[in-house]
Amino acid sequence: MFLSLRLSDTKLHPQEDGTVMLATGGLFAPTIRHDARSGKTHIINTNVVHPEDGGEDVPENFILETDDIWSDSWSDPVYLDFSGIDPSIFWDEDGKALVCGSHGPGPMTTISLFEIDLSTGKKLSKEQTVWKGTGGIYPEGPHIYKKDGFYYLLISEGGTFKDHMITVARSSNIWGPYESHEKNPILIAAETDNYVHCTGHCDMFQDEQDKWWGVRLGMRMRDSRFMMGRESFLVSGKWEQDGWPTLDTVEVTFSHHFKTNIIDSPKSGLDWLYIRNANLQDHDIDDRSIHLTPSKANLSQWQEPVSFVGKRQRKLEGHASVILTISEDDPCRAGLVVYKDEHRYTRIWYDGGKKIVCFEVINNAKKIARSHEAKIEDDIEELHMLIEYAEEQLVLQYMEETGVVKTIGTVDTEELSNADFVGPIIGVFATSDSDCPSLVLFKDFRIDQ
Repeated sequence: MFLSLRLSDTKLHPQEDGTVMLATGGLFAPTIRHDARSGKTHIINTNVVHPEDGGEDVPENFILETDDIWSDSWSDPVYLDFSGIDPSIFWDEDGKALVCGSHGPGPMTTISLFEIDLSTGKKLSKEQTVWKGTGGIYPEGPHIYKKDGFYYLLISEGGTFKDHMITVARSSNIWGPYESHEKNPILIAAETDNYVHCTGHCDMFQDEQDKWWGVRLGMRMRDSRFMMGRESFLVSGKWEQDGWPTLDTVEVTFSHHFKTNIIDSPKSGLDWLYIRNANLQDHDIDDRSIHLTPSKANLSQWQEPVSFVGKRQRKLEGHASVILTISEDDPCRAGLVVYKDEHRYTRIWYDGGKKIVCFEVINNAKKIARSHEAKIEDDIEELHMLIEYAEEQLVLQYMEETGVVKTIGTVDTEELSNADFVGPIIGVFATSDSDCPSLVLFKDFRIDQ
């Protein structure tokens, strides 16, 4: 069964303060859980669909499973009847599987719970509201843990931006009533001078040395610049003598040491990312080169597949580069881009029809649209494209066969910083207004990881 991301475009939502929030559809927060009884590992997730008629968002919740998480063998998605987001699986001591999630619509969502047959997605109990949170908007991201006779319900509230926070409640019965912790929220970055803000949406786990940890979202913010968007942060946690969990403040540097048996590197190709339902036959990738069949759809379009492939920007400072092979009389446009969604990107590309190098930065949420072009006077066979990125600025450059590096555009990272859900992807693209006679060849694509 095919899981479609075609209707996962990004919506622009004007806010009362004059800013614009960008709400991306598609896959939301996944939860991964392993069932020691069955030996199966499950992923439960929400695919948010934006209907073509402009109606209300449709959350398609589904479950995947595998007997071997290191294999390429996963089940087809099994869909479940749940009108909400952020589902999470919990197995009770009697072996029953339950799903908790954030039941919509917002902003005053509630935390729901029901028993489920994971193999069919069928509900085995009535869905019940078990907690409404402490009063913050959008109670969401729930996870249940059982410890010392109590069921602990960890959630996020306050929305995913400046008021994002983590709260917790507990009960001796999984169905409640749940008692809110008197020290809630147990983590919040609002009204602090912390570098990492918007902290929330946390999951806790215990390692083989019985130490507790939390992994949660946050945003590195300096002034009004937060180009990296939401990132995942690991922090240490513990259980106090009163039986409640605590979590450390998010820090950028990390001093803990781990003994692991993690594989040395992921399988080849796992880090390549495409835009929605890509035509994979238009992408040919090996260790040193990328061949793309140009698409008629451009980066600003989402209705049709775009010929693009890239990797996540994982470092705040670094550079990306690629060598474009120039084909004579090829009218297509091909280049290097920092991409967030169809509304926000900056790119450098070569226009084969006009024999020019172009720069562009687009942010429709901030009404930003700037461009510049430079003529290529000599016939060339290759064009080097480079993007230097740092916390405050992006620099887009190119180099002809003369070996002289030329800057064609700079972007203040504030121009691409918005209230959004996603981080930047750096990749290559190829587009054309008509059918191009040949594939576009990129060589030596590199990005600091």
